[in-house]
This record gives sequence, C-alpha cells and structure tokens, in this order.
Amino acid sequence: MLSLRHMLIFLFFVLGTLKACAQVQVTPYLTLNGAPAYAPGFSHFAYTNPNAPKGGDVRLSGFGTFDSLNPFLDRGTPAAGLDQVFETLAQRSEDEAFSLYPLIAASFEYDPDHLDWIVFHLNPMAHFSDGTPITADDVAFSFHTLVTQGDPGYRVMFSGVTNSSVLDKHRIRFTFRSAQDRTLPLLVASQLPILSKKYYSLHPFAQTSLLPPVGSGPYVISSLDAGRSITYRRDPNYWGRDLPVNRGCYNFNSETYVYYRDAVVAMEAFKAGQYDFRVENKAKNWAKLYNFPAVREGWVHKEALRNHNPAGMQGFIFNTRRPRFQDPKVREALAQAFDFEWSNRFLFYGAYQRNTSYFANSELAAPSGPLPPDLARLLEPYRDSLPNTVFTGVKVPVSDGHGSDRANLIYAQNLLRQAGYRVHNDALVDSQGQPFRFEILNSQPEFDRIIEPFMRNLEKLGIHATLRDVDVSQYINRIRKFDFDMTIATFGETLSPGNEQRNYWSSEAADSPGSQNLAGIKSPVIDQLVNHMLTARNRLELIHYTQALDRVLMAGWYVIPQYYVDSYRVAYWDFFKRPRITPAYALGMETWWIDTQRQALVRAHQDGSD
Repeated sequence: MLSLRHMLIFLFFVLGTLKACAQVQVTPYLTLNGAPAYAPGFSHFAYTNPNAPKGGDVRLSGFGTFDSLNPFLDRGTPAAGLDQVFETLAQRSEDEAFSLYPLIAASFEYDPDHLDWIVFHLNPMAHFSDGTPITADDVAFSFHTLVTQGDPGYRVMFSGVTNSSVLDKHRIRFTFRSAQDRTLPLLVASQLPILSKKYYSLHPFAQTSLLPPVGSGPYVISSLDAGRSITYRRDPNYWGRDLPVNRGCYNFNSETYVYYRDAVVAMEAFKAGQYDFRVENKAKNWAKLYNFPAVREGWVHKEALRNHNPAGMQGFIFNTRRPRFQDPKVREALAQAFDFEWSNRFLFYGAYQRNTSYFANSELAAPSGPLPPDLARLLEPYRDSLPNTVFTGVKVPVSDGHGSDRANLIYAQNLLRQAGYRVHNDALVDSQGQPFRFEILNSQPEFDRIIEPFMRNLEKLGIHATLRDVDVSQYINRIRKFDFDMTIATFGETLSPGNEQRNYWSSEAADSPGSQNLAGIKSPVIDQLVNHMLTARNRLELIHYTQALDRVLMAGWYVIPQYYVDSYRVAYWDFFKRPRITPAYALGMETWWIDTQRQALVRAHQDGSD
C-alpha cells in the first residue's frame, strides 16, 4: 500500500502530466498574435470569388533571361513563375498580418506557451505532380537539402531549427533551439518549399538545370524556349484545388512568360498586345506612356490599386565591408548628395514619397522626432553603443528641389572633414592622400537617370563615382559574392517581421555569401534587437521592437533612402476580372479570372482582325 507521501508525489506527477498534455494543441491554423480571422472550417478567403470560372490563357513578361528551373540555389537565373510549381506546408492569408492555414499540412500540433517544437500533420491526399504522395520523408529531405545545398538564406532563416524527426508517414516534428522565437514555427510552415525526394534522388539538386522539376503546386511547366519564354499549365490533377485556401484561386488555364532584354521593347510589346498584364514600376512610364490608343479606346485598363504593405527600404546600399564606407559620418555625408525632391519633381512626376523608414507605410515604422518613452526605454541599455540621433531623431536630407542643395553639400563637407578627408586639387583625399573613388553597380538601365545626378553631386564634394551597368546574370553573381561598392536594392518587409531580419541585418549573415545582408552590417545591438523581435510575446511588443530596430538602422546610414509608392500601378488588357474585395497586403492576381468571350474579342483586336 502506498504511503501518503508517495500518493501525493504520484498525484502531483499525474496532475502535472495532465496539465502539460492539456497545453498541447492540434489546430487548423497558426497565428503569431491573437486569434485568426478565419474560423476552423472556413470555406474560402474573403478576398476570393469561390465561383470564379476557370479558363483562358495569360501572357506575362520577364526581363533579361533565365538559365535555371531551380529557384532555390545561389547560382543561375531562375525562370519567372516557378513559385506556382512548388508549395509550402501552410498558406498565408493576404488580409492578415501573419496567419497560416492548412495546405500540405492539414493541422499543426504544438504547445502555445512553450514553442520549442511543432509537429506537422500532413494531408494524406497531398501528392506531387507525378502522382507520388507527399510524405514526412519529403519534408525532412526538403529541409536538410535546402539548408545544406540551397541558397544561404535558408541556412540563416532556419538556423534556430535543431532537428527534424519523421514520426510516421504523415507526421514530422521540428525542434527549435529556443522556445522564445515565436516566428520560427510559422516560417518553417510558410517558407520551406516541399521538394520531391524521389525526383531529386534522380536529378542532382545543386546543379542548375532546365529540366522541368516535379512540384506539388497548381501549375506544371508545359513548354519552354531556353532563356526566352516559359509556359505553365494548370494541373488538372492538382491535389489541393478544393482546399479553402485555394478556392477561387489559380483560375488561368496557362501562363506564359515572354522575356525581353530591353525595357523599351517590353513596353512596346505590351502596347502591341504581345502580353496581357503589366505592373509598372517607373513613374515616368506611368505618367507618359499609358495614353496609347488601346487605353483611350478601352481595350487596356490602367489602375493604381492601394495597398497597406510595409514599403520596405529601397536605396543606395553601402557595402560597409569596403574600408571607404565603414565610417557612419562618411555614409551620412554621401546621403546629402542624393536630391530626392529634385528627382521626384523632374523624374517621377511627383509620384513618390521619401522613404524615412525601413517599414514605411505601416504601423511598424518608428515615429519621427525624439523617441517616445516606451521606445527610449527599450534602447536605453544600448545608449553607449548608439549614435545620439537614435534618441533625438534621424533627419533624412530635404533639399530645395533644385538638384544641388548648397546647405546639404556644405553639411556633407563638414562630415567628411570630421572623418579625416580633405580636398586636394579638386579631389577628396584621405589622410594618406588617396582619392575617394568607388563604383556603383547596376543592372537596370532605367536607374541610370537616378544615379547620374547623384554622381554629379558627389563630384562637387570631390568624390569620383563610376557607374557600372552589367547584365542581370553578372549582377546576381556579383551581389551574391558581395563584390560591389554600392548598388541600388530593396529590402522587402511584411507586417510580421521574422527570421528574414537575420538574413538582412545579422552579423552571421554578413559573413554568409548569398545572404541579403548586402550592407555587411555587424552590430551586436542590431543582433539583439532582431532576437527581441523574434521573441515578442504580443503584437504591441513586436511593434515596439521593430520600431526600435528601424531607428537604429536609420541612424546607421547603411542605406541612402530613396522612395516608395503605396499602390500597385497595373495595366491590363480588358478581359481580366477580379473579386470585389482586394486583399490588403497583396496584389492578389492569383484570385483573378478571365472572361473568355471577352478575351476572344481582345485577341482579335490585338491580331488586327476585329
């Protein structure tokens, strides 16, 4: 007979076990903060039309060329559209900050109070386009292959994963280094493409190839002309077509990407009806080139669709691995030479807003001016390691709009003098008499008109900058190796920043060729702020740590901020239809469909036979 003491110990153990078991949940959704917008058993996303008809063939455009059908490597130039060939474990909704719903994984098992593991329960109906079922072995293979052979960004993103264990055919468990990184389970669910172990056992993963891969997505590759065009066909046997996350999506019978090496030729091709849909990224084109006859006659529609996405940061990126750019005073000085107000007035027709945040157009952007108390408290422990402007406010240059603001250039001269530079024979030289020279690497000729005025202002400071235009393939290879002094790039952001922040800013990523830490940032403070973001316990805490990171990045002058636009500028031939509701955080073209009767009329007009 058990003693009272032993009975109490046994009872304590049983109750503790029951409590632990009770905390484990098996749910049909994952969300970072709060409750999801869609209840279990929902039929479709609100921004889709579940009755959208299937049919029609769409022609789209690609730029440059492609030489690979593997988008997961750090070499080769992958073809456009491959994202529709592969799938992840869960699907993100486009009208929530960060909520995931079943795709390949039918449900998710985890302890919400201690996120050091997650089990994915796979949908037994899920299969690849060759008919083979998707199993936990495929998921484990995908993870290990991507982090060991794929783009280094995967290794950085999933660095917190310590193990993946196949439990049975349809269950796999991922274990995490820390229970504090609340974003990591969601990133594994939404950012890990699932590869066919069978296919890649026969075809080496790490080699670029134009052999059509096997995926599980809604489209398969039906034909290609190497480097020139590629056509995807909607898979009639797509396993997930009736899932709630897919209902009303992927409605086109086929999508063909035709490649153009010249932007002017591409625009003329659109006007001639050689492709059907265009997202316009250039303000001058938007202002000047969309008044051709097909627009005036109603055959082509031109619209600006408002979005609520964080704009991210586009700018001139300093490679701080270069000695010239390691002093923040030098970086701030050079920022004075970019005249946004003149560029916006004379080049962009007033279409843009100046980017004063890495998270502009969202609640994640740090407030301007002195830091409010809640943010100041977060950053106070790091005060001795940070510039004072983190606390008082970072002032992005504002010019008089004449292209060469005298006050800004004088301020730049003072900063350069403080950094140890002087002007000798009209050239800026360092303490050893070496002239200040650097190269701006560019692959998009349309940026030349932005770069060249900037270079002229640099010349007034005695700095000699040269422009190096290269083709897309060469540009990608040099960027992957961090083989540049300065370039123009964009750091995209979401409403729920996660492990991609490590890939952008961490010291580890700075030493990982192929990562997106182009600036080469190595800051213990930034590393800690990113970790705090990833362990945020609620939405408000995430916002505050993101705003703190934003202010530190801005004060570091790793980028000369350029500009952003808060809408998608699209033009399309008049046979597309779309749902009444546009998703808040995406263009949502996968929800559009085609009026096939109208398309026949448009095609006849394009062919000149109407």
